[in-house]
Amino acid sequence: MVASIKPHRDELGLGDGRMLIDGDWVTAADEATWSHVHPATGEQVAEFPVATPADVDRAVKAARRAFDEGPWPHARAGERVRVLRTIADLVREHADELMKLQALDNSVPLSFGEIYAMSPGFVADVFDHHAGWADKIAGETLPPYQGGDHMVLTLREPVGVVGAVIPWNAPLVLFAQKVAPALAAGCTVVLKPSEYATFAVLRLAQLIEETDLPAGVLNVVTGPGDPAGQALISHPMVDKLSFTGSRAVGQKVMVAAAAGCKRVSLELGGKSPSVVFQDADIGTAAAVTMGTVTLGLSGQVCAAQTRALVHRDAVEEFLATAELIGTMVSYGSPFDPEVTSAPLINTRQLDRVLGLIARGQEEGARLVCGGGRADGDELAHGNFVAPTLFADVSNDMSIAREEIFGPVLSVIPFDSEQEAVRLANDTDYGLAATVWTSDVRRAMRMTKAIKAGTVGVNGYQLEPNSPFGGFRQSGLGREGGRAAIESYTELKTVLLPFTDEMM
Repeated sequence: MVASIKPHRDELGLGDGRMLIDGDWVTAADEATWSHVHPATGEQVAEFPVATPADVDRAVKAARRAFDEGPWPHARAGERVRVLRTIADLVREHADELMKLQALDNSVPLSFGEIYAMSPGFVADVFDHHAGWADKIAGETLPPYQGGDHMVLTLREPVGVVGAVIPWNAPLVLFAQKVAPALAAGCTVVLKPSEYATFAVLRLAQLIEETDLPAGVLNVVTGPGDPAGQALISHPMVDKLSFTGSRAVGQKVMVAAAAGCKRVSLELGGKSPSVVFQDADIGTAAAVTMGTVTLGLSGQVCAAQTRALVHRDAVEEFLATAELIGTMVSYGSPFDPEVTSAPLINTRQLDRVLGLIARGQEEGARLVCGGGRADGDELAHGNFVAPTLFADVSNDMSIAREEIFGPVLSVIPFDSEQEAVRLANDTDYGLAATVWTSDVRRAMRMTKAIKAGTVGVNGYQLEPNSPFGGFRQSGLGREGGRAAIESYTELKTVLLPFTDEMM
């Protein structure tokens, strides 16, 4: 079997987790706990509280007091800058520990955790970037349109109490992408991590507690979506909800937000295209596309480009390279430097992915490689699926429509640029895309025509200072950059007359 993760747990001194409420680390009101099972070995890692609605209520009320009565929303910009930059420094100082805790959570290999967009370095840069916004949150002056002598001003003020819910696949990065702009804007936060990735988040919250952030500004409640998540998204004292996760849960967040007209930011996944033209470097395009689906988190990434739209003249070369990349995947303990890829997060997801693979074959797609559990008795206790490549896929098949969230790539041929655009946009989603071509004019035409929040040309990466989010059912709003800061503020208009009484 895969080497036990328990020695790494013991080396880190990881014990049972606690929730952070109003500056105190506490258990659940009813003492209920969740026991985390490691997805690579099936071993019990540790336990943490299952928050009750009463626990969530305490956390939200603490955040409400911290916002309405505390100093943080009124803190000078320099103070917010100092706290956020201290957080960034602490993340860099504890980078190795945070990476190992994340590996205990979701089994992302340490080798992949060193890639920038998944690394503590990226997390630190997100806090640094938003620290730079804290002294630049500004309104504007507008010229009077009519009437007497007066001024029109706008002010940006923090939106209030933020309820943030993050998934398991990139807990540290998504913690930063939600908490950093919220703190920079002067908000208070109640955050709920996934029950499948909690320990790295709790440690990051402990590090933040070492700064001068006042009690109650950041609170963390733990446990599954029901009851903890449901209690948070429906709480009447929450002003804004920020959620990253599945489309189905995102729809529930919108319904809950509607009752209180809460502000909402949603990132709900995708079925993103990698569009490969015949004039591209086909080998590189195939290696990168198959690699992003099978290496690291094994396709369990919202921006994974799981539809390869390939010009018909390049399909065979693309398939040959993609199949070769699939053979390079190595499974096992995330602490083994030779391991490249993670298991699926739980047995429910394992069954779902295998079911969609079977449906792809039933609907007529040609299985090039993979299609089942990863080989080897040593992997039997983990949720490992072999890298799977489909050819002869049509865009109406289930494997081309549904977000599989596993190591599965579907190759769909096209004959013209117009057909490529049609196929790329023939989806309910619109999160990400990559265009592979050596023709800069074609690249610009395609980036304008594809309906997606981020489009890469001959490559794709995340940046801590760029907006990230999606069109259509991939969500609402953006994280990163000015757009993120603005999403955590309210815009107020001030009308200031120049009367004798005011002079």
